[in-house]
Amino acid sequence: MVEQPPSPTPGPVPVAQKESLLSTKNLVATAIGIALYAALTIPFNVFTIPGVYDVAIRPTVAIPIVFGFIFGPVAGFFSGFIGNILSDQLSFGAFFWNWDLGNGLIGLIPAIGYYVIKRSDWAKTRGLAATAILAIVASVIGIGFSALTDLIFQIGLTTVGAAVAEFIPAAVTDAINGAIIAPILLYTYVRSTAGRARRL
Repeated sequence: MVEQPPSPTPGPVPVAQKESLLSTKNLVATAIGIALYAALTIPFNVFTIPGVYDVAIRPTVAIPIVFGFIFGPVAGFFSGFIGNILSDQLSFGAFFWNWDLGNGLIGLIPAIGYYVIKRSDWAKTRGLAATAILAIVASVIGIGFSALTDLIFQIGLTTVGAAVAEFIPAAVTDAINGAIIAPILLYTYVRSTAGRARRL
């Protein structure tokens, strides 16, 4: 009887590595996110909530949220940060550093989903719900940062009541827009890129 050689021990299953945050594709995605957020936000800067501190209704806030979720923190943060600088500069002839950083945070925080939600789950309930929840959390933190720094540095605000009056409408409108529109954009992206092995 001939002895059979022992079967080789299977090695570990390779784990797919995420694209580098500074890869060419992610940098291109970042540039696209900046351009989209800036260009599409400008028309909405004229739609403000009456009686409140120039709070614009911006459904486009979903753009940095989705870019952060899909492409990671670099794309999310800079889509919101630089995109907001450009839109404000072109709309008002000025930019507001703390609100630009707040918009950057709105794009940065959803990047949590980039790390914890598998791509195969993006268009499923888990991924879409995560996008909506992260949009709400990001809006509260980002707008909270902006309103708080307005108060701390006395940028048009001198009282806590004024900061709260500024925070609530801005955070609520961004949270609602993000929670509704961002999952739709994510689902659309997944369906339009179905069958492709890698990100944009």
